[in-house]
Amino acid sequence: MSTGDSVVLLTGAASGIGAATARAFADDGWTVYATDVESEFPAAIRERCRCLELDVTDEEQVAAVVEQIIEEGGRLDCLVNNAGYGVAGPVEDVSSDDVREQFDVLVHGPHRLAQAVLPEMREHGGRIITVSSVLGHTASPGLGAYSAGKAAVESLTDALRIEVAGADDIHVSLVEPAWVDTGFADGALGSLPDEDWTPTYDRTYDALETGWVLTGGPLATTPEAVAATVLSAATDTSPKARYPVGAFATFVRWTHWLPARLQGPIHRGFGRISSLLGRWL
Repeated sequence: MSTGDSVVLLTGAASGIGAATARAFADDGWTVYATDVESEFPAAIRERCRCLELDVTDEEQVAAVVEQIIEEGGRLDCLVNNAGYGVAGPVEDVSSDDVREQFDVLVHGPHRLAQAVLPEMREHGGRIITVSSVLGHTASPGLGAYSAGKAAVESLTDALRIEVAGADDIHVSLVEPAWVDTGFADGALGSLPDEDWTPTYDRTYDALETGWVLTGGPLATTPEAVAATVLSAATDTSPKARYPVGAFATFVRWTHWLPARLQGPIHRGFGRISSLLGRWL
């Protein structure tokens, strides 16, 4: 895809992966519409991008922002679904309301945006890229709700990719990092229940609070690495369906092909090792 005069809409762009991705697209010459539920953007983003407030759970606001971008830019070439956050805790202890609200961002948000941009993309082609996670394929103890949200958006994206394949030059891709060095871990820790923990899961809570289950420690990749991968998905001549980010993400992605009886011990082992190393190092 030629990037001259190309327009990208990016969600969750005020920090972390989203901010790095906004910079990467701007560096590549795109007109970048950086959006976030928060109206405060770093100066480096405000100076180079067109910043808009967007709550992806608000269908009317989604439609209005997409309409504004098309009116101002004359086109919309790429949508990057990046907005998201993690709800942590064992499945038994996580609030149903918390899971429902997270799904509204992780799953229904990309759905609303796809519905809003596809009529425009059908005119001259385009790319829809969703930043997912390898946890969408291989769940982690203590992150079941987040893994479920990513699994759902992976299935939604796969179906969309098949539905638009071969028509109107529209391409749909998933970008799948493992751990990324952002504020995700702090947000997820803040979602842990304050009380009424089920004692059975003490080890899981310990791994979440003191280990690398959320942060990845030295195995975490950078937001810039994810951003570079997103840009590749937007510009590759023949875009791939999936883009794992980093060697560890590729490894975790392929454990999905192991029998379920082997996947469980592997991921429990990750949790125990990360808990120990998080305290020792």
